Parts: sequence; C-alpha cells; structure tokens
Amino acid sequence: MPRRILQGKIVSDKAHKTVTVTVDRRFMHPVYKKFITKSKKYAAHDEKNQYKTGDEVSIQECRPISKSKCWEVVAKVAEA
Repeated sequence: MPRRILQGKIVSDKAHKTVTVTVDRRFMHPVYKKFITKSKKYAAHDEKNQYKTGDEVSIQECRPISKSKCWEVVAKVAEA
C-alpha cells in the first residue's frame, strides 16, 4: 500500500525534532453545496531541525515514532 503524502504549513517548531503541520482540505457540503475548508494538525518528524514556522512542506506517512507522531517531513515546497 502506498504511503500518503500531504502538503501543509508549519505552525510550530518548538519541540525537538518535531514540527506541527496544519493541512487544509476543501470539499463540498453534501446538503448545502457550499465549499468548506477544514484543517487538521499533524506532528511530523524533522530529524535535523531544519524547517521553521511558516514553511510550506510535504509530509509522508511513516512508522510510529512516538505516541502522536507517525509522519515525517519529506521536502520543503515554499519558504516562509
């Protein structure tokens, strides 16, 4: 099974080797037919502490690294 890849913005880099990435998704409401934006936060592994708050990054699913961390940062899409 392929690993999921998501794209989002880093909102926190305070933890050691961890960044918090918020991923937005847009979908149409089934009844009202309006587009809704929902966001979710993911804790992602950053081995070298090289990504900063505001960076646009891609994250990829990986094995569980800690209780809440099962994603890793793959690449920087855009700089803050």
